[in-house]
Amino acid sequence: MNVLMLVITSVATDTRVVREAATLAGAGHHVHVIGRGVPADWTPPPGVTVSSAGGASVFARAGAPVGTGRPLPPHLRAARWALLPRHRASAFAAWARAAQPDAEARDFDVVHAHDFNTLRLAADLADRRGVPLVYDTHELWSGRPRVGRPTPVLAAREARLEAELGGRAAAVVTVGEGVADALRDRYGWQHVTVVQNTFPSGTAAASVPLPERPSGAVYAGRIAPYREIETIVAAARELPGFGVTLVGPSDDTYLAALDRGPAEIRAALPVDDVDALLRGTGLALVTHSDRWENHRLAMPNKLFHAVRAGVPVIATDVQELARVVRRHGLGTLYRPGDAASLAAAIREARDRYPELAGNVRKAEPLLSWEHDARALLGVYAALPGTSL
Repeated sequence: MNVLMLVITSVATDTRVVREAATLAGAGHHVHVIGRGVPADWTPPPGVTVSSAGGASVFARAGAPVGTGRPLPPHLRAARWALLPRHRASAFAAWARAAQPDAEARDFDVVHAHDFNTLRLAADLADRRGVPLVYDTHELWSGRPRVGRPTPVLAAREARLEAELGGRAAAVVTVGEGVADALRDRYGWQHVTVVQNTFPSGTAAASVPLPERPSGAVYAGRIAPYREIETIVAAARELPGFGVTLVGPSDDTYLAALDRGPAEIRAALPVDDVDALLRGTGLALVTHSDRWENHRLAMPNKLFHAVRAGVPVIATDVQELARVVRRHGLGTLYRPGDAASLAAAIREARDRYPELAGNVRKAEPLLSWEHDARALLGVYAALPGTSL
C-alpha cells in the first residue's frame, strides 16, 4: 500500500512523523512524506521517501537574520503581535499550494494528515482519489497556545472545519486519552485511536550509567513561552550546586528577554545526545503551563523521552501529565508557576531517586513505541479497502 503523509515540519526532527512512517514501512508499505524545509542531506528510514514543499509566508522578509536573540523594539513587538496570525495563515496556505501538485503527481492508497493545518488539502486529495483519510492530530488544535492577537472568528471557523473534515475521515489518531476524550466530547467522534508520542525502548546512551544521586535536571524541548521556563530558572536559584540545563530550539524574541539566572541554555541536540545528557545528570524536567486547554490535556514528548532514557521526571501538576506520572510513579510534581514548589519537587526526587528510577523501568513496556506501534498498525489494518 502507498501511504501519502502530509506535515508542515522539516520531518527530520519530527520524531512522531518519522516513527509512524518507519513503522508503516516496516510493515511492508511505501510511505512518502511531503514536509516543509526538509534538509537536503537528511536520510529517511528504509521504505520512506520525502519531498519538501515551499511555504514562505508573504510576511516573511527575505534575508532576515535568524538567531540573533536581540529584543525587538516596542513598535516591532506590537506589529509582530498584530500580524502573527496572518503570517501563520499565509505560511500554511503557501505550503498547501506548493504541496498540492507534488501530491497529485504521486500514487497513494491512503492520505495521512498530520495536524489540522494539512487537513483541508489531505481531505481534498482523499476525496478526489476515493481513498481513506487518516487525521493524525498531534494536539487539541482549538486548545493550543496562541501567540499574537486573539482571533476568535478564525478559531471558530477552524473548529467547524475540523469537525466536518475529521468526521469524514476513516480514522482519527491522537496523542493521548485526554485529547481523545475532548475530541469525542466536542465533535461526537467515535473513531479516535490513541497513539502516544513514545520512543522505542532502549537507548544508544545505555552505556552512560545513571548516577547514584542526581547532579542536575535537564529540560529538553522548545525554549519558548508557556513552557514554565521562567519557573525553572527561578527554581535553579534555590538549588545552589545543582545543575539545571535547558536544551532545545528557541524562540529568539522570547530568549532575548529571558533572565537566565544560573540555568545553562544549550542549542538543540540529537536525540541520543539528549539521552546521554539526561542519564548523566539523572532527572528530566517535563514542564508546561496550565493556561491553555491543550496544555492540560497534552502528553509532552519530554515525558516519553525521559522514560526511554530511564530517568525520573519532575513534572507540572497539570491534568493529563500529572495523571500518568502518578499512575506509574514516574517522578514528582509541582504547582505550575511556583518556583518554590518546583525546587521542593526536585529535592524530593533526589531523596527518592532509587525508588523512582525503578518505577520508570517498570513502566517502560507500556510507555514505549513498541506498544503504540501496534495501535497504529491496528488503525491501518481496519481502513476500508486496505490490508496489512
